[in-house]
Amino acid sequence: MDETLIEMKDIRMYFPVTSGTLFPHRISDIKAVDGVSLSIRRGETLGLVGESGSGKSTLGLCVLQLLRPTSGEVIYQGKDLCRARGRDIREVRRRLQMVFQDPYGSLNPRMTAAGIISEPLQIHRLMPRKDQRQRMEELLALVGLSPDRADRYPHEFSAGERQRVGIARALAVDPDFIVCDEPVSSLDVCVQAQVLSLLADLQQKLGLTYLFIAHDLAVVAQLSNRIAVMYRGRIVELGTGDQIVSRPIHPYTRALISAIPVPDPAVEKTRRRLALPGGESTTSGGAEVCSFKPNCLEADKTCLATPPFLHEVEPEHWVACWKT
Repeated sequence: MDETLIEMKDIRMYFPVTSGTLFPHRISDIKAVDGVSLSIRRGETLGLVGESGSGKSTLGLCVLQLLRPTSGEVIYQGKDLCRARGRDIREVRRRLQMVFQDPYGSLNPRMTAAGIISEPLQIHRLMPRKDQRQRMEELLALVGLSPDRADRYPHEFSAGERQRVGIARALAVDPDFIVCDEPVSSLDVCVQAQVLSLLADLQQKLGLTYLFIAHDLAVVAQLSNRIAVMYRGRIVELGTGDQIVSRPIHPYTRALISAIPVPDPAVEKTRRRLALPGGESTTSGGAEVCSFKPNCLEADKTCLATPPFLHEVEPEHWVACWKT
């Protein structure tokens, strides 16, 4: 895992806030992603965790160029995807795929599973039509579905089965990298475990690289080699799974860890949860300060004067906090 597959450099995604009906004008920005720099190594799973609205999914869409970032670079195979257009970006997209959060809304209800999985093969012209049926049946078997169910529509599958169809569609073009955007958040707990196990098996068999996005740190820790903790559009902590779960440093990460329930009533009864003040925080324009300051019990004047930057506190473990 020493080779860097995807490198993000100072990615920013700002959405304008306008005022006025007749003559709308821009008054500020919503900073969904605010200066994120990350590298993803070939063959690893980088977990991206944070509460709803922290910018996780937006960052994933920026990596795939489904959203064009306001500024920054996404480097893949020596090319800046943010500058790619037309045929160049189409060729790259074959290697970069996505598994969406909603296993029903992301599938065309008027197409069968066979049509959904075969469509990428047709768009990218990877093989003759006469060979596509066999490839589609192989993909269904690979994700644990019977090829006999290929001619069923999405509503005829369960939620977990629909997500398997979505995974098969992503695999159809033989990608290097897949963004998994909360792929198990809408599934039952037992089905979540099955889909996570499937993703891990596919990674081993096919040499895939994942950006695994979730708001549940316990789920992310099961699959990820490294974990990045995101808050209000910025990365506040980055480290290996063991470092983040066992030795969290940033107060926001510690709060996330303390909120994970333990399946032992005796232990859970004695645990102390880290309660945050719940102060107002915003991602819109304003002073450049620590975005977590309104919710931090340890903040002082330094946190108000200058935004913290990621610095290494131990090998592979980075944190953005002046108190470390």
